Amino acid sequence: MTKLGLPDVIATCLFDLDGVLTKTAVVHAAAWKESFDEFLHRREGPGFRPFDAVADYEEYVDGRPRADGVRAFLASRGIELPEGEDDDSPKLETVHGLGNRKNALLLEQIHTQGVEAYEGSVRYVEAVRAAGLSTAVVSSSANAHDVLVSAGIEALFDVRIDGVVAAQRKLSGKPHPETFLEGAHDLGVEPGAAAVFEDALAGMDAGRSGHFGYVVGIDRVGQADALYQHGADIVVGDLAELLEDRT
Repeated sequence: MTKLGLPDVIATCLFDLDGVLTKTAVVHAAAWKESFDEFLHRREGPGFRPFDAVADYEEYVDGRPRADGVRAFLASRGIELPEGEDDDSPKLETVHGLGNRKNALLLEQIHTQGVEAYEGSVRYVEAVRAAGLSTAVVSSSANAHDVLVSAGIEALFDVRIDGVVAAQRKLSGKPHPETFLEGAHDLGVEPGAAAVFEDALAGMDAGRSGHFGYVVGIDRVGQADALYQHGADIVVGDLAELLEDRT
């Protein structure tokens, strides 16, 4: 292991964004909850079963492309909606309309309150770059650029593979490994020489199925066992833990 807590073979680090680098996972979860609860209340009335911002978020939407998250959660409730179009109004009861409602709520939060990066994550990425390793952000979010700029950490990454890039290149989102593989490819590194850093179970699945050299799980919500079960080689509560003396 290097002083970064990684195998010596690792030449690049591929970081998820929300919950790994920035404190935006809770904002995403809140936006999803408001969107789904509004929809469920209209559909089922006051006795509807609310979206669980912890369990449902982790199981169905965390780490997935927006439309995939809508489909997965609604399927868990036995609900199927028309797909609609990418630019559907947030008021439409379609997959894309519901996803766009969530996105509007998220952007309002980002632009009014800003985004904070995890201090330990910033220290770790700076150490990675100082050691000569390349870095990429790999996020399902179409808002990754705005989040990175708001958090003041955009310059720490050589490559960004996000929801916008994935759509342009027709890449399958997590739990498929294509976006992580694309990040490694853009940095000129084979998967076996790349480490994946994720907090979502879908991201763990992507890291495992992509045969990356090392998969680091970040446990912010008490799901270490699940992260290991989904493919983590190591689980830490904060990336700064990897910088601790391991001799």
